[in-house]
Formats: sequence, C-alpha cells, structure tokens
Amino acid sequence: MNLLRGCPAVLGLLLAALGTVAVAQPAAGPAPGIYSCVDKNGRRLTSDRPIPECIDREQRELSPTGTVRRVIGPTLTEHEREVLEAKRRKDLEERNRIAEERRRERVLLARYPDKAAHDAERAAAITHVDEVTATAKKRIAELQERRKKIDVEMEFYRKDPAKAPMNLQRQLLENTEEMAEQQRFISGQDQEKRRVHQRFDAELAQLKELWAARVVPPQAATATVPAASR
Repeated sequence: MNLLRGCPAVLGLLLAALGTVAVAQPAAGPAPGIYSCVDKNGRRLTSDRPIPECIDREQRELSPTGTVRRVIGPTLTEHEREVLEAKRRKDLEERNRIAEERRRERVLLARYPDKAAHDAERAAAITHVDEVTATAKKRIAELQERRKKIDVEMEFYRKDPAKAPMNLQRQLLENTEEMAEQQRFISGQDQEKRRVHQRFDAELAQLKELWAARVVPPQAATATVPAASR
C-alpha cells in the first residue's frame, strides 16, 4: 500500500481497472414471476412456473410485489385449435365474399349509372341474339331451296331410293343433317335470349336498390344547408 502511495500513476491504473471490471459485470435480471390460477375444483394454486392443472384456463403471472405482469390464456387442445382455425378460415372467407360483393356492386354502378344505360345494353344483347338467329334462318331457307332440287332428282328413284346414285344420297343426307343442326342452333338461341332477359332482370332488381341507396333523402339535404342561407 505504501508502494502505491508513492506511485500515483500505478494507483490510477489500478483504480481504472477496477472500475472497468465493475462496469463489465452484468446487471441482475428481473426477479422470477409467480404463477397463480384457480383450477377446475376451485382451488387457488401458485407456482414459480406455468401450472399444468390450469392448462385449460386463464393463469396470471405476478411480480414479487404482487402486481400482474401478464395474463396467460388457456392452452388449446389440438381439436380446439382445429375448430378455431376452421372458424378463422370461415370468417376470412365471409369477409372476402362481402368485399367481392361490394366490388361487383361498384363495377355494376359504374357500368349502369341509370336505367337507360341498362335498358340500352339489354336491347343490344337481344339484338345480337336476333341477328345470329336470322343468319341461321337464312341458311335454313337456302337448305330448303337445295332440298327441292334434290327431291326432284330423287323423284326418279321414288320406288327404290336405294338405287339413287351415292352422290345424290350423300347430298340428301347432308342436307337433312345440316337442316336439323340449324334448327337445334335456333332453339339454342331462343334459350339464350331467355337467359339474357333473366340476367338483366336480376341485375335490374339489384341496381334499383343500389340506385336508391345513392339518392340523398331531401330532408337530409335540407339539414345540411346552413340556417343563414335559407
């Protein structure tokens, strides 16, 4: 010690080293918590770790002073987790469905701002179907004219059509098949016209509600006008 008093520089280095050691020592961690819960039999249990008897119920972690650090929810079983996940997926699907429905409504309103726009598109769709049907009917008329010529040639083989030339028999068969095909096509267009009307009828019913929801009630509009301006 006398040696240190005589050497101030050595004493300073020694004190600095001791200070560094003191700083380098880690601070003490937080005090361990106390877990507390009431089990299914009504008993209050405490432990220095999560309590297995309360795995199906809420537990509280307390500090040494008795304040609540956190609340730990019940640990779910595998079946309970599956049920919870299924509910989560169902809720998500429902939210997505509602969002998609709102998106379609916005698109519908943008496309048909009023009934006149909707009526015009219905008329255009029906006109298109009628034009396609008219083309098929025109083709049927052509086939009927062709059939008359074939029937004239087949008249020579009326008693035994099997004796008619193969080329003539093939023309007769093709004419019959194409005539039937055009008739089926026209029938399909009649069904398409009904589907078009059904689609536009369903849209119109929905649009009437959407159009009505956009209209601000007169009393609401009046209420927004400042008293000084009336």
